[in-house]
Amino acid sequence: MGLQKKLSITKWIILLIVSLIWGSSFILMKKGLESYNFYQVAALRIFISFLIFVPVIIKKIRLLSIKDIKSYLIVGYIGTFFPAFLFTKAETEISSSLAGMLNSLSPLFTLFIGILIYGTKGGNKKILGVLIGLLGALGLICGTGASPFAGNNWFSFFVVLATLFYGISINEIKARLSHLDGITISAFTFLLIGPVAGLWLLFSGFKPEFNLPKHAESMAFIAILALFSSVIAAILFNNLIRMSSSVFAASATYIIPFFALLWGISYGERVYPQQILFIFITVTGIYLINRPPIIKFSFLLKKK
Repeated sequence: MGLQKKLSITKWIILLIVSLIWGSSFILMKKGLESYNFYQVAALRIFISFLIFVPVIIKKIRLLSIKDIKSYLIVGYIGTFFPAFLFTKAETEISSSLAGMLNSLSPLFTLFIGILIYGTKGGNKKILGVLIGLLGALGLICGTGASPFAGNNWFSFFVVLATLFYGISINEIKARLSHLDGITISAFTFLLIGPVAGLWLLFSGFKPEFNLPKHAESMAFIAILALFSSVIAAILFNNLIRMSSSVFAASATYIIPFFALLWGISYGERVYPQQILFIFITVTGIYLINRPPIIKFSFLLKKK
């Protein structure tokens, strides 16, 4: 098997693993919210992840370069810190399965931000894919037939904003941190955001909710969320961005919504048939963005 083929297989394996882990993260957030409020779940997730990374940070601290600090701050706060709070805030009012399905907007915003800020080449096909994907997302938000601003539907826009932030972070990693491996990027990212999350917990009056019957279970789910979604998956994903294009890496969202959907159904969440339709519309948009160019049979036009 050639090196290029091995690399291609490796990329798809990593993509599948990341999709499985992140597809499960939405239900883990929901479990954490059973005993803790949204900012506690988010801050605990970040702080626990930071503690896991401490040995790596100590080992790699000599690799921390001043010229990369700006990028680490962007990836840390725009790509990790704020989305953690946005997702948990959204899930106080919307289902974990809907949050997972809306997460599929990530590659759309990755392309949009790439073209707008990072000089990525677009094209009519990709722009059409973005428009179709956004149409699908709007359909998901209105999946019950109500206005996107009716009732609690507007909480979905917290997820939309988080995916916009992901688009910025993914482009920043590809453009300015691709010289580093995934574990180094993740370790230094959490070095900059982990202590802030810890101080947030300290000065917010946080204390484990020992009086609640499921507090220990909720804390365990948050710890699992931190270990797998914020540490293991982040390392794999950062490596995937380096190994492939930023849009390919963001295409984990092809698969994430379906894992999130299955977990949501198992949790007893209601899923509307029209939401299934709109997730396929969203995925169609993502496909148009990532589809390789159609082969041009120019040889048929050669002059005889």
